[in-house]
Parts: sequence; structure tokens; C-alpha cells
Amino acid sequence: MFEPLERNHAVEKVERKRLTAWQDIRYRLYSNKLAMTGFWITVVVILFAVFAPLLSPHDHFTNDLANTNQPPSMKHWFGTDDLGRDLFVRTWKGAQVSLFVGVAAAFIDLIIGIIYGGIMGYYGGKVDEVMNRFAEILYAIPYLLVVILLLVVMEPSLTTIIVAMSITGWINMAWIVRGQMMQLKNQEYALASKALGAGSMRIIFRHLIPNAMGPILVTLTLTVPSAIFTEAFLSFLGLGVQSPVASWGTMINDGVKAMTIYPWRLLFPALFLSLTMFAFNVFGDGVRDAFDPKLKK
Repeated sequence: MFEPLERNHAVEKVERKRLTAWQDIRYRLYSNKLAMTGFWITVVVILFAVFAPLLSPHDHFTNDLANTNQPPSMKHWFGTDDLGRDLFVRTWKGAQVSLFVGVAAAFIDLIIGIIYGGIMGYYGGKVDEVMNRFAEILYAIPYLLVVILLLVVMEPSLTTIIVAMSITGWINMAWIVRGQMMQLKNQEYALASKALGAGSMRIIFRHLIPNAMGPILVTLTLTVPSAIFTEAFLSFLGLGVQSPVASWGTMINDGVKAMTIYPWRLLFPALFLSLTMFAFNVFGDGVRDAFDPKLKK
């Protein structure tokens, strides 16, 4: 009375090929158009910061009092400032400073945070309690107070800014790594490695850290724009790099004073700082979404 229906194997066939975890993350990141737009904007800004000063016959520190406050033209593409310095070259020299500080501070935070957070989360107990309390004490210190105290001892420079940002900047990374260590240290592969005689440092850096790279990379991509903005903010206040060294923060500070008369002096450094911040943040958000298993389709 019952006749078996013919099964449509073509409908049941899986159309999408099997992907590894990292291939799936890369696929979702590439599919995020806003994140990839931010990525390519970042690449363009970096390329211009490296090569654009080489395209101009001007330099970023020589005064030309005969050409002060010139509007953008074929000779001076972004105009000149009150000392006759070419703003095109100064803008991209400022980009070099800001990008260098942002990347350097982020990688210092990465190294310290991985080591400190890895030890804190893996050992737990009293070790975790003492190290966590120390991190909380540092985190409670006002950031600007740390910078001012360092400036009393050290001269305002890139080194001072990087050291100031690194004193407390690694704490968020350490807490992210700590949380990952607490989740992963009781996994089977970690327990098996420990049973076979592997040392604690080998388990942390050979097995646990590589498996926690997702949240670590997300935190890293979001740390860079924060460090860039902090450098610009400190330079704007006069606590960062000093003239004649170009920085987006110092250029914005100079441009604010004359923005109603010579708006191009403020426009270009503020525009590229905002564009860089936007690009890094949307790319960081895209990386975070790509690593989020809840968004996996």
C-alpha cells in the first residue's frame, strides 16, 4: 500500500564546500564590505604616509616666510601654514608619527598583556588574586596624571608618549587573555600536554595562546585607533611631540587658532585623523564580528 518516493539527491547535496575555522573567519571578514572598506582606507593612508613625502620637493620643517598661509594650489597641494611650511608634507609626516605611536603602543600592550594575562589566568588562586589587584590599582590611576608625571622626569617625545600609554594600556589586553586562559586551561589538549610532562610556560605559549588568538586579535585591532587618538590628543595639549616635528595633534592645535581665516590648516590633519580612526574602528568591528561564533551562518 505504500510506495517509497524517489529521493532528490541533488536537493540534499551540500553546495558549499567544507571550510576550516580560519577559512570561515576569513570568508566572513571578506564578506563584510564596511570592514574591508576600512581595511583598504587604512592601507591607502599607510602608503601615503610612507611615500607621499617623497613626491613633494618640499620638506616639513623648513620655514618659507615669503609663502605663509597660502591656500591649496598646484605648488602647495594642501596649502602652507603660518611659517610657510608645506602642509601636504607635514600632514603625511604627521601620519607617520601617529601611526608609529599607535602601532608601537599596541604591540607593547600585546606583548605585556599576553605574558601577564597568561600567567594570571593559568595559575589562578593566589597568583591571580595578587596580579589582578595590582592591575586594578594601575587601572585606577588617571591616565593624564601618569603622562604629566613622566614629563617631569622625561622630555616630551615619542618615547615618552609610548611609555606613558604602555604603563596602563596593557591592562585590558591582560584581562582578555586572563579570561581566555581560564576557559582553555581545562580543555583536554591542555590537560593531556600537562600529563605528558610539558611545563607551564610551554602549555601557555604553545597551546593556550594560539587558541585564544581570536579575542587577542580583536583587542589589538581596536587598541591601535585608541593609541592614535591618544597621541593626537596629547600632542594637541602640548604634551606630545614638539615643533618642528609634525604630528596630527600639533597641526590641529595650530589650525584651530586660524580656522576662521585659513580653514585648510585645520581641515586636512583633522580630516585624515578622522578618516584613519573611522577605518581602524570599522575594520576592528569587522574582525570582531568575523570571530563571533554567534554570527556564523
